[in-house]
Amino acid sequence: MKNIIPLVLLQIAFSFTSLPVSALELQGGRGGANNLVETTCKKTPFYNLCLSTLQSDPRSSRADLAGLAHIGADKVKARATATLRQITGLLRAAKDPKLQTALRDCIDLYDTIIKYDMPVTIEAITKGNPKFGVQGATDAANEADDCERRFGNPPKSPISGSNKAVHDLSAVVASIAQLLL
Repeated sequence: MKNIIPLVLLQIAFSFTSLPVSALELQGGRGGANNLVETTCKKTPFYNLCLSTLQSDPRSSRADLAGLAHIGADKVKARATATLRQITGLLRAAKDPKLQTALRDCIDLYDTIIKYDMPVTIEAITKGNPKFGVQGATDAANEADDCERRFGNPPKSPISGSNKAVHDLSAVVASIAQLLL
């Protein structure tokens, strides 16, 4: 009998070491996801933007860290697509040759974000190679900044708000992808 008690205690101790320890598993359900979103967003340069973006997507309630990065990249792509439509509309109405040149340059930059940077980011995150996800999201942020600079110094851009939104959200995605390294 005395030999059984230490064995039972040892078995109990080992059973606790296999319990789930992630915040998501401990919290369970939506509370865990909110905790993961909040914890993740605290590690990004734009906490409020990160939080509102991820919480607005129902997929975040079941997402892991890679899933959150994927959601963010989807949002960057959507925002870049909306910005590209805005630029195209402005170009149709533009009379100033300098403005036309800047807008055409921005079309090229936003095409790159939509057709290259975000698909590369999503694929890299999905396939477990976050280094390329960080690079793709960083490139997108830089291209939004480059578009803004095309309008002069100081910039007189009619799309400053959109450029800033794409830049900031891309920086959030790069930060989340960085956490996967």
